[in-house]
Amino acid sequence: MHGMIGALPCADARFDLVCAFDILEHVADDEGALRELARVAAPGATLLLSVPLHADAWTAFDEFVGHCRRYEPEAIEAKLAAHGFALERSAIYGMQPKSSRLLDLGQWFLTHRRERAMWWYNHVFMPLGLKFQKPLQWREGLPQVDGVDEVLLICRRRGG
Repeated sequence: MHGMIGALPCADARFDLVCAFDILEHVADDEGALRELARVAAPGATLLLSVPLHADAWTAFDEFVGHCRRYEPEAIEAKLAAHGFALERSAIYGMQPKSSRLLDLGQWFLTHRRERAMWWYNHVFMPLGLKFQKPLQWREGLPQVDGVDEVLLICRRRGG
């Protein structure tokens, strides 16, 4: 099935597991998206989602890839709670390079030499990034995340 995050083509309380990767930061109405995720999640369901953190970490790349926002840690926890989700665990992840020059170069190639850039990304940079990616370290709640670019969150839908 295909659908939009603001109106998922699924029955209420249908799923025990709902995954939303790279969704909330891309939509203008993140409240509506969370409302839909809560609607389709059964009581006790697990929600697994990713969110970029810290508005002050905004880069031109965020704009280039269509991000509408980054979340402050306390704000995302409050938004989730307002929609009936309790944060259980989190893990830091992401492969964004620290070098803004490297991001600018990648963005230039994506804009001006897209086919070539995608070949390099798919055949060289992504495989290398995955090879050197550290294993996820899950922690209770949302621990200290200063300087963290993106997190995975495991939440539980409160019953009722």
